[in-house]
Amino acid sequence: MMHSSSPADDGPDMNDKLEWTGERFVPGAAGEIWYEHWHRYLFASGLVAGRGVLDVACGEGYGSALLARSARHVIGVDLASHVIAHARTRYVSQANLAFLEADCTALPFPEGAFDAVVSFETIEHLSAQQAFLDEVRRVLRRDGLFILSCPNKVEYTDKKSVVNAFHVRELYRDELMALLAPRFQHSAWYGQRPSFYSVMWPESGTATAEIFEVSEAQADTPAPGHARPLYFIVIASSSADLVAAVMPRLSVLADRDEHLYRDYENVTRSIDLVQTQCGQALAELRDEIAKLRPGLAHAEALVAERDEEIAKLRGAFAHAEALVFKQSAELERIRGSWLWRYIEFLLRKA
Repeated sequence: MMHSSSPADDGPDMNDKLEWTGERFVPGAAGEIWYEHWHRYLFASGLVAGRGVLDVACGEGYGSALLARSARHVIGVDLASHVIAHARTRYVSQANLAFLEADCTALPFPEGAFDAVVSFETIEHLSAQQAFLDEVRRVLRRDGLFILSCPNKVEYTDKKSVVNAFHVRELYRDELMALLAPRFQHSAWYGQRPSFYSVMWPESGTATAEIFEVSEAQADTPAPGHARPLYFIVIASSSADLVAAVMPRLSVLADRDEHLYRDYENVTRSIDLVQTQCGQALAELRDEIAKLRPGLAHAEALVAERDEEIAKLRGAFAHAEALVFKQSAELERIRGSWLWRYIEFLLRKA
């Protein structure tokens, strides 16, 4: 079932880029999404060391390739044929890694074919969630390990009032538990949430872990743990011993390049700069207005004087019009008199 390379598969085609849809993660996508996705696979890689692994809905293949560094072998499956073609080309150099096009509700593998199944951010995209989990249970050994993640609907959707158009059915914690429990009787639950953290670590020796959750307003009253997981990470199995052997641990992904923090700093600086520039522009406008006020007052006084002159002229004009009207009326009266008609008779005789 391993993918064998052809002579043309001599290395990854870096020009073979998958389209960034905003949902399927591809390496190089910026923002907190890469924290979320890489952290899950890094977390899982230690749990599947030396095992035969199936990565369901593997997408671009980066996670399957990461798991293959510690696993005995890994097969990544995805329903999208162009995604599988991309993964086969990009990760051809890893001999213990293969990719197949397959529906996660009808996996093309025999019962008990894998020691571990990994499936991150898959179940919320499916309406046939029970069929998917039945298939995972079928292809997993009786004492195999299932590692999955999915959004916590309370934090991911309800509190944000934002709907992800790619998601068919998101789950609350009790709904996810109800789906897993009949198929995997034992489980260990983890929460994942990207954020800014202050991290302390020992330079030598074995580290134990702790986490405090506080708010700025009540920094002196910390709560243990983290009460608001954005995603659930569940390690499930039919074997109690296998789940018990997974030591509880706090896992932190530290970004060496600090992309998100730098973005935050850049945005903060930009806001500060804009505020400063706006403040300076406002002060300049106020100064300009102050300079214009005397001129405006003088202009308003001139306008008032002109208005007064115009009013006087209008009065004189109205008076003149009245006189003209009166004279015109008198002239018409005269023209209609017998004396006017006699004068006209004499002028015609002359």
